[in-house]
Amino acid sequence: MASDGPRIQGTTISSGGGLVDRYAAALYSLADDQGALDAAVSEMEGLGQLIDQSADFRRLIQSPLIDVNQARLAVFAVLDAQGFTKLVRDFVGVIANNRRLNVLRQIVTAFSTLVAQKRGVVTAQVASATPLSDLQRQQLSARLIEAGYGTVKILEQVEPDLLGGLVVRIGARLYDTSLKSRLQRLQYAMKGAA
Repeated sequence: MASDGPRIQGTTISSGGGLVDRYAAALYSLADDQGALDAAVSEMEGLGQLIDQSADFRRLIQSPLIDVNQARLAVFAVLDAQGFTKLVRDFVGVIANNRRLNVLRQIVTAFSTLVAQKRGVVTAQVASATPLSDLQRQQLSARLIEAGYGTVKILEQVEPDLLGGLVVRIGARLYDTSLKSRLQRLQYAMKGAA
């Protein structure tokens, strides 16, 4: 796992502020000024699901080999076909024009985190090797509430290379119980004993 933070669908989320947070804050401000915040929140959640569920769309936004203009047109075609509004479409267009499509998923996550923060909800970014079942989701939510996190919104990401277990990030805290991490710790321990 990268030292910067958890991985989402093959890319790393920066644990510091920076570029991703600035884009998220800009969209929040714009949507709030236009009185379209709830619609933007809903559409950005849909965009995150689209990225997570469509390997082709993920390849499109992450490939450095695709021309910026072609990528922008292809992304617009997908967003139009999915019924996204002008606000989100234009926002993604700015990201494409600035050659930042490769961080679109992180921007979606940062936007969701910002909205939750403004609404007093704690966001837990959860990466797992396979999708969580409803029971697992409820148990995780209950554990986080027991740990004192109050109202918790779980943002799930499937990351098969974790092999098993979970990686949970809440703000600056990281809880890594993944099998991949455990195997890495065992490997380091064995090297130290040799």
